[in-house]
Amino acid sequence: MVSRAEWVAAREELYAKEVELLAARDAVSAQRRELPWVEVDKEYVFETPDGKAGLLDLFDGRRQLIVYHFMVPRETGEFCTSCSFWIDNIGHLAHFHARDTTLVIDCPVPLEMIQAFKERMGWTIPWVSSKETSFYDDFYVKLGDADPIQPGISVFARDGDRVFHTYSTLQFGGELLNGTYHYLDLTPLGRQEDGLGFKHEWVRYHDEYDA
Repeated sequence: MVSRAEWVAAREELYAKEVELLAARDAVSAQRRELPWVEVDKEYVFETPDGKAGLLDLFDGRRQLIVYHFMVPRETGEFCTSCSFWIDNIGHLAHFHARDTTLVIDCPVPLEMIQAFKERMGWTIPWVSSKETSFYDDFYVKLGDADPIQPGISVFARDGDRVFHTYSTLQFGGELLNGTYHYLDLTPLGRQEDGLGFKHEWVRYHDEYDA
């Protein structure tokens, strides 16, 4: 317990570090935008609620496409709770569309499984199934021999009818996308997890918490 003046002094010291962190993050974001593009010349056919669609179709006429690679359900048929946590943190799609960007979720399982789970969770974000393609394996990027341990996100851009792969997260690239974590980081108790980033055994489907 300290005086208000002592708290202000400590807060100003921390604020200086927050400004440094923001500048560093902006620099990394600028470098990310400068990554080279790789043209996608492989044909992928997705199952959607409206029928079959190619990768270009998923853009829905916009210039950019973000694809969340939802992890394959466990042998029990249960969808990943961590991925569900990340999906719960996606904002209103109107804000993406205002910046000429479409966001969809892909999972390589039958579309009927996806639809049932999506309805349970109350999500309105578009989902597609890449079950009959190699899309999930091609773009759920690994770093060396290690499996991705967190949400896989890939970004695509188009130039006319040509589609380019511009970015994919690796082991820790998706952490930035979880707003709940960043709100919790502002609190005295924080994330209440041990270790780097993703020790989230506490996470449940949002309809399974006791409180």
